[in-house]
Amino acid sequence: MKTISIRKEEFEPGGKYAPGWVLFDAEGQILGRLATQIAMVLRGKTKPTFTPHLDTGEFVVVVNAEKVKLSGNKLKDKYYYHHTGYPGGLKAVRAEQLFAKKPTEVLRLAVKRMLPKNALNRNILAKKLKLYAGPEHPHQAQQPVPYGELNG
Repeated sequence: MKTISIRKEEFEPGGKYAPGWVLFDAEGQILGRLATQIAMVLRGKTKPTFTPHLDTGEFVVVVNAEKVKLSGNKLKDKYYYHHTGYPGGLKAVRAEQLFAKKPTEVLRLAVKRMLPKNALNRNILAKKLKLYAGPEHPHQAQQPVPYGELNG
């Protein structure tokens, strides 16, 4: 049997394996478990045409991101760190505070950290992940398929 190498052009819109749209409802779901499902679909690992060096994944729309749950005491105990680039510039914010200020950022960071750390990561996050705090989203024209129906 011959192994077929799929080219980048076949994954672009209009190509043979053009990406579809998948809808996730985050209401009542646990952050880490939801993030792993989203990362798998974004990366394209749920499709038989997965190619590690290409962006073969689907577009993902997540609604109700503000209603995602964190298990245990993570809301109070978990910290998110970033560095300003200056000496002594390590900043920390508690998950509870970040969640109150930017409800979609907690989920975006969880998904980002599950993707490969390279240019593929940046392209996937910028172009294919659409996060919305509430139940409404402007992607009705793309007819996103709910994740439960996608997996059977």
